[in-house]
Amino acid sequence: MAKFVIQGGRPLNGAIEVAANKNAVLPMMAACLLTDEDCFLDNVPAIADVDTMAEILRELGAQVELQLDSRMRINCSGVGSYRPSEPLVERLRASIVLMGPLLARLGKAEMHHPGGDAIGTRSIDTHITALQEMGASFQVEDNFYVASIQPNGDDHYVFLDEASVTATENAMLLAARRPGRTTIANAASEPHITNLGDMLESMGVRIEGRGSNILHIRGQNCLTGARAAVWPDHVEVGTFAALAAACHGTVEIRNVVPVHLDMILLVLHRMGVDFLLTDDALIVRPSTLTSISKIQTGVWPAFPTDLASIFIVLATQANGMTLVHDWMYEGRMFFVDKLVQMGARIVLADPHRAVVSGPSSLRGREFVSPDIRAGIALVMGALIAEGESEIEHIELIDRGYERIDERLRSLGADIVRVC
Repeated sequence: MAKFVIQGGRPLNGAIEVAANKNAVLPMMAACLLTDEDCFLDNVPAIADVDTMAEILRELGAQVELQLDSRMRINCSGVGSYRPSEPLVERLRASIVLMGPLLARLGKAEMHHPGGDAIGTRSIDTHITALQEMGASFQVEDNFYVASIQPNGDDHYVFLDEASVTATENAMLLAARRPGRTTIANAASEPHITNLGDMLESMGVRIEGRGSNILHIRGQNCLTGARAAVWPDHVEVGTFAALAAACHGTVEIRNVVPVHLDMILLVLHRMGVDFLLTDDALIVRPSTLTSISKIQTGVWPAFPTDLASIFIVLATQANGMTLVHDWMYEGRMFFVDKLVQMGARIVLADPHRAVVSGPSSLRGREFVSPDIRAGIALVMGALIAEGESEIEHIELIDRGYERIDERLRSLGADIVRVC
């Protein structure tokens, strides 16, 4: 099991490139199941979750080939299996987005409850209800789901009981191969939903309302191949911006999409972060950090839940008291005891709220990474802290952050991977 050994307390300076969006590429890979023709995905991130999804697709009968320049070719003409294996599904929460395209392609889907990060109870009830409203039937026993659907050209109206990203994607992927008109209301509207929608349109699907919470989709029985580029990850932008601000350096974050950053930049501005936004870069400069009354995650375009852990760490370096509230996942905050061991002053009010008092001087410690986002937050804490830290189980961090140690070293961080 690999670990990071980090010598903290150094300012970070230089330029860093934002990688592609993990939450976009995985459903886009799943969308390739909708056609027998070649699909090409550009700007594919080199992360473990992509490797797992590729392994699942190959197991189902697809050809998956990573080519030069971060391009992936996927051909699903040989796919005949509708049952991904339990060990692979348990490694990847996003494997749930295979349910919709497998139903669309084969009329059946059988899979175990998906695994992934242990950040709280992650029901798939919204997925099941949405697919049922589109005509699917389900049998559930011992966390195993057996689904089937009959072809029809009926129109369907789907109202999601929560604006779930992956449930929206599952409904979109099923609707893409059904000739009737499907309306998805209370849909998620994150950039990665629009990225997927653009790919589906290039395959022959008609989609109205991308970027809004009401989608109108008219699918086709036969879809073509596609070439689509995965957009940059706005969560990485927020991660690197917070890290630069906490480490008191000047960092140019390249390959950003400014319209994806409104709420992130608003929170950074209110915390006193000095930055300059250009057409494709965010430059963070040394700043005097101040607390704000509350950082609250919410449905897009509100503050992303995936940045809650990072901004808890940033708040430890801000002058005053900040409440961080993540309403979505009751396990998101359970890494803060590790920050307290480093010297942070944090009170966990309940599973969803942490009160952070700063600034705090952090000291290096030894930890085990509990999940992707808490793991990168601990890396950030270690880079801020005086002394040496060791973070084990970094395979979880590798699931979502491409070559993070190499990229941080390019900024002057003292971080070494030890296998």
